[in-house]
Amino acid sequence: MADLDRAGEGFELAAAADDYVVLIDPLRVRVDLDGDGEADESETLALLLRDLQDFDALAPRDKTKGKTATLDLSIGFDRADAIWLAGYSQVAAIPFDFMLSHDFSQFYDAVLHRVFPKAGLPMQDFASSSGSLFLDRESDALLADMIAAIHEASFPVVDARRLAGVLERMRMVTALSRQNWDAILAETDDNRELVPSPKQTSIFPQVEVTQEVVDAWMSTLDTVDLLLAGDLLVPHWRFEQGISLKAYFETAMETDIVLLLTGQGALPFLRDGPAADESSFEAGNSVFGENWPNFIVWFN
Repeated sequence: MADLDRAGEGFELAAAADDYVVLIDPLRVRVDLDGDGEADESETLALLLRDLQDFDALAPRDKTKGKTATLDLSIGFDRADAIWLAGYSQVAAIPFDFMLSHDFSQFYDAVLHRVFPKAGLPMQDFASSSGSLFLDRESDALLADMIAAIHEASFPVVDARRLAGVLERMRMVTALSRQNWDAILAETDDNRELVPSPKQTSIFPQVEVTQEVVDAWMSTLDTVDLLLAGDLLVPHWRFEQGISLKAYFETAMETDIVLLLTGQGALPFLRDGPAADESSFEAGNSVFGENWPNFIVWFN
């Protein structure tokens, strides 16, 4: 986590520099997948991604020859992209900080022999039972482990400061996204833009960023900020009150998934106030439609 935070600080320093553009091709990045200490030409991102569904669909079509052109994802890396990566360093850290703030050991011991069958866990030798209750030995043992997973889905908070830090990281994500768009909209060039302004050209020919898209994204950030501040609550099916995310991240002593869903675990975090509904994200829903996950990944 410390290395990730240092990387984020480095990107923020790069964002504070004067204007610059460095042309990079991420598809030529090599990753040592087999762990042999070397990243060779067979371990580039281009080769890893080529088998993904719809990856080739990103490439433009040659209208004169009817063929798909070579996909070019080279990026003119600039200040805005440095801010974008600083935001992603926070996004990457959030799930790890959340997990490190909790104790998952009982859940791990009870269930994860299904994932790590040779880790020396208590039930690893009993993935198949000696008898059966309902179906067969394998199916009944799997059902028993699923019940154990539900039973152990209660995770004590062991580092309250780290859990509260998750909230701060999420706030940083939205703040950096705003800074990113300030930088993007101030640009006057048009050089292989990772995230283009409405006046620039997207490196993804099938996707256009219009002013309507930018406005919808800013509206979405406004709503997320209200949720993180506790001014807009998360609705719960059982209560008229809503759950304050701020109260949860700052005061939770445990995260019990079952009790949160059924109600008792949510009691400490219930507050009076407006709760989020479909209208809270109306601008984003109307513009992004079914593609909203893609825009979240792209815009950060």
